[in-house]
Amino acid sequence: MRVDIADAISTLTKEKNVDRELMTVILEDVIKLMIRKKYGADENFDIFVNIDKGEIEIYQNKVIVEEVEDASIEVDLETAKKFEPDLEIGDEFVEIVDPSTFGRRLVIAAKQNLSQRLRELEKAHIYEEFQHRIGEIIIGDVRQINRGDIYLNIDRTEVLLPKREQIHNERYRRGESLRAIVKEVESTSRGPEIIVSRRDPQFLIRLLELEVPEIYDGVIEIRGAVRASGERAKIAVYSNDKRIDAVGACVGMKGIRIQAIVRELNNEKIDVINWSSDAEIYITRALSPAKAIIVTIDAENQSATAIIPDDQASIAIGRGGINRKLASQLTGYEIEILKDSDHRDLISRAQATLDHVEIGGVGRSILSKLQQAEIETIEDILRSGEEGLVAIPGIGAKTAEKIIESVKSYVEQQ
Repeated sequence: MRVDIADAISTLTKEKNVDRELMTVILEDVIKLMIRKKYGADENFDIFVNIDKGEIEIYQNKVIVEEVEDASIEVDLETAKKFEPDLEIGDEFVEIVDPSTFGRRLVIAAKQNLSQRLRELEKAHIYEEFQHRIGEIIIGDVRQINRGDIYLNIDRTEVLLPKREQIHNERYRRGESLRAIVKEVESTSRGPEIIVSRRDPQFLIRLLELEVPEIYDGVIEIRGAVRASGERAKIAVYSNDKRIDAVGACVGMKGIRIQAIVRELNNEKIDVINWSSDAEIYITRALSPAKAIIVTIDAENQSATAIIPDDQASIAIGRGGINRKLASQLTGYEIEILKDSDHRDLISRAQATLDHVEIGGVGRSILSKLQQAEIETIEDILRSGEEGLVAIPGIGAKTAEKIIESVKSYVEQQ
């Protein structure tokens, strides 16, 4: 019996690397189902499958009897002797089953069943293959554009580049080749859905690994990467070899390495910085291209304030706040940008003597007690805190709390 879909079988077993034993089992199961539909059972049948030739042979085992009661398991002596003259009553007789005896309807049903099993097998194989390819860069041709979603063709497999994973300012055309990273594989009723991305930070990391041999060799490590796709990205790198400049290696001579990635990402600006375990240094570098004068850290609240020259404040913040936001994401600190002139003004106000400011809760009596304790400025009050104020004779806990709250409110208003 020759199977019409031998070509499909050959493709799956050779090109898709489907296990040959598994394919044989599937074919045997399909034929057994066809036998059961015709004969009611398949216990006395032997099936031999030749995957390479796409051929199937079926043998029916019968017992030789004088009078046949069940033709599916018995054969009369006269019929048996036509094939083997030496046979006797009680001997076993093997009959080759002619596929044409199954009838057209059963053969068509078997082919449909086999086709269905093959489709399921291919879906399972695709799912497993791309599960192992998550995080890998693939190259595909744009096959279809549907409501903003892009369907790519990769090795005869369709993958999806959804709108949410695209670089927002890119435009795609049918037949165009695109690179993307395999982000996830979802199992659906229609089969595996392979999601790829050009927006994910991992795509940028993989591109950098391709362009910079030192990263592939492990000499340089990527310690962090964040993106506002199509606008700006920041990458923190670290060199395990003091003789090699991590940033210089990533940028390349005359910027050739980083420019190749910039072109791939539709001219997305990429800031490559040296990673540092010192939060102050790390944040200062992360705010590039702006140059911070000083950065103060609040480790407990994971926040920081960066003092920036007035003429660079807009650069530090970036269009729509992108630069500050990416720096915060990269470092893990919520960063506040403060102009140098505003910072100086705050210092001036904080150092103003209590004689020249009006603060709720600080009357003449309290002011006198504070001055006797050598607390003369707003900065002195904040530095002392509630504990320091309570230690002053004549100032209780409630009064100290009220003074601190009033001073903070004054500073915020100013």
